[in-house]
Amino acid sequence: MIDYEKPIPFGGDGEPYSEKAFIDSPLIPVEESERIEIAMQYPVLGCKNAETRCLGRKEAVERLYQAAALLPEGYRFRIWDFWRPFALQAELFDFYKPAIVAQFHLEDMPEEELHRFMNQFVARPNPDPDCPPGHTTGGAIDLTIVGPDGKELEMGTAFDAFSDLTHAAYFEREEAAGLPHADEIRKNRRLLYNVMTAAGFAGITSEWWHFCFGERCWAEKMKHPAVYRGIFEYE
Repeated sequence: MIDYEKPIPFGGDGEPYSEKAFIDSPLIPVEESERIEIAMQYPVLGCKNAETRCLGRKEAVERLYQAAALLPEGYRFRIWDFWRPFALQAELFDFYKPAIVAQFHLEDMPEEELHRFMNQFVARPNPDPDCPPGHTTGGAIDLTIVGPDGKELEMGTAFDAFSDLTHAAYFEREEAAGLPHADEIRKNRRLLYNVMTAAGFAGITSEWWHFCFGERCWAEKMKHPAVYRGIFEYE
């Protein structure tokens, strides 16, 4: 029996795992159902390289279905993003750079240091398919949960927000207790985290909506070689 209210652990992300055991796994489409809704966000935002299809690696998609089956009755996932072409990753890195600089007052930070800081929110567009941004592998997914009333659960921030509040375990902190809806947000984030990790995904520290399987961040969490290399274009 899954514990929906198990606390989200604290702790930072390590360096992406360098060991690799790549497998030949196809990108496949995610099928909508009563428990899965597709709402790809980057076409809505007008990104010129946005992917309208919701595609993921076969094993990751199968685990998504497993996670959806663990949701309480009447709840469903809303998927915002899954596989990204490399061109979109590069576009997003440039697109979000001014917002991150302004939010964290990084105007005087050296460029290389700034890029390392940004990497916790938007993966750097490394052109090496053996060390790729997570979403370009088809093993990283961004999603939330919709309740029985048809509304997204309160998670404390919007998708692709840039602040400390987006950290997955932020509302586990004692100092967050006085924030509006803190108990509700903590409960909702725990629900998302626990159903996803029970299905084999790993979460990341900086974004409550981001989960991964098979790529380098997942490999670091699981201490297991990465199994997916980057797929930078897909017909």
